[in-house]
Amino acid sequence: MKKAVIAASAAVLTAGLVTASPAEAKQAPSAPAGQAKQLTKAVTVNNILKHLRQFQTIANRNGGNRASGLPGHDASVDYVSRQLQGAGYKVTKQAFTFPFFQELSPTTLTVNGEEYETGAFTYSGSGDVSGPIVPIDLQIPPGAEPNSSTSGCEASDFPAAPTGDVIALVQRGTCNFEVKADNAAAAGYDAVIVMNEGQEGRTDLVVGTLGVPKDIPVVGVSFADGSAIAASASPTGTVFTETESDPNRTTYNVIADLPAKDLKKIKNPDQVVVVGAHLDSVTEGPGINDNGSGSAGILEIAKQLKATKLDRKLQRPVRFAFWGAEELGLLGAEHYVNTLTEEQLSQIYANLNFDMIGSPNYARFVYDGDGSADGTPGGEDAGPTGSAEIEQIFTGYFDRKNLASEPTAFDGRSDYGPFIAVGIPAGGLFTGAEGVKTPEQVELYGGTAGVAYDPCYHQACDTMSNISAQALYEMGDAAAYAVATLALSKKGLYPDGSRKAAKQGLKAKAKGKALGHRGHAGALR
Repeated sequence: MKKAVIAASAAVLTAGLVTASPAEAKQAPSAPAGQAKQLTKAVTVNNILKHLRQFQTIANRNGGNRASGLPGHDASVDYVSRQLQGAGYKVTKQAFTFPFFQELSPTTLTVNGEEYETGAFTYSGSGDVSGPIVPIDLQIPPGAEPNSSTSGCEASDFPAAPTGDVIALVQRGTCNFEVKADNAAAAGYDAVIVMNEGQEGRTDLVVGTLGVPKDIPVVGVSFADGSAIAASASPTGTVFTETESDPNRTTYNVIADLPAKDLKKIKNPDQVVVVGAHLDSVTEGPGINDNGSGSAGILEIAKQLKATKLDRKLQRPVRFAFWGAEELGLLGAEHYVNTLTEEQLSQIYANLNFDMIGSPNYARFVYDGDGSADGTPGGEDAGPTGSAEIEQIFTGYFDRKNLASEPTAFDGRSDYGPFIAVGIPAGGLFTGAEGVKTPEQVELYGGTAGVAYDPCYHQACDTMSNISAQALYEMGDAAAYAVATLALSKKGLYPDGSRKAAKQGLKAKAKGKALGHRGHAGALR
């Protein structure tokens, strides 16, 4: 899952058992009797774990990670491609270029001789900068609402830089981080410290992305630490970063389709169900949960769809997609969507997304297709038409298994983003990342209160020891059930059994691209 702007917990929207009403349940499609059960039975935890062990081996042999643009991701692409080709799929490796970034050494920040907790922004430049720290138009105490601070958003915010190395201290808010960094560099500053803004949910260490590679070091601190630095008399500090950026590194999506001869037998060949998961890890670790778990899950679903011969009974095609460069801004999924013609877009019936389905302290989160988590079903937080029905497929499945679930918002942090931005309905599952499990959730799911769903999120310890087999069992079966339901249902998502991508979604493709970027940390404030 893509890195959040703040290394803090994402608020859980609702804690409680989600149960579809009888009226809602009738709206959701269902697969013919026995077919969905056949697929879920064929998809086993043991086989998902076999794929995960292969991902772990790949990471072990390639510098400890599977990040896009590095050998571990290339090896993961080769492994997944071989597995899919062996199962009988037509496999395409879709190459694209992207701005690559990695930290080569730990980032440090020292102010007045004291070390502060910090981290480099994605695409920060390298440097070892020591000098005075100049606060830039800070709002302390913070305004009542987020994004009220304009610190660093205008070139005029920056006084002329003193002679020698000098460091700017700016505050999160209003404009994106790239603008603040560019304005600082243009004014002659040699490094930038970004402090969080200070409102509720915007107090912890802020570590985001600059969108594209920069020449100067840019690091983050919490609101409290930034305030302390600003309050000290004539603060001086040292910012150290060692990073690598490449504006044109090549990586790949892996796209698997049924052979052309099999597509001819399908009743609705222009209603393609895209089942996706990102294959890349962060550079810090092997990414076995994030997102080896989702990739292994859909890889096994793809294999068993062929092994059970259910592919011969499909009502609509299934396309399995393994996205690259998700961790640097959903770039693989965005490239895929943006390279489709309008006709090809109109043929995508739905997108299912599986990003982290094996968290060790897991919850059962279902993407909130109807936008009801905030109490206003169908509001601005709802997904495109059809997303509510996809949500009901998952919640209905969990209800029948007497398993609690709860909604999680379409917050732009995963690869559904580019799809919903152009009007394609989406849904999927998530077992939690850096968010902290509540006591109420422990009653529903077990686990430990006060601990992150995934304590190793985006860390070197995201290994085979960071996986819950029980979560894989429950979420893997739910994922298989949803794939079977969408692909095998004669009814489909809508009363007339058909769907074309909304015209307004296609007209808004350019706008949708910007909306997709809203989920990228580079555009966040």
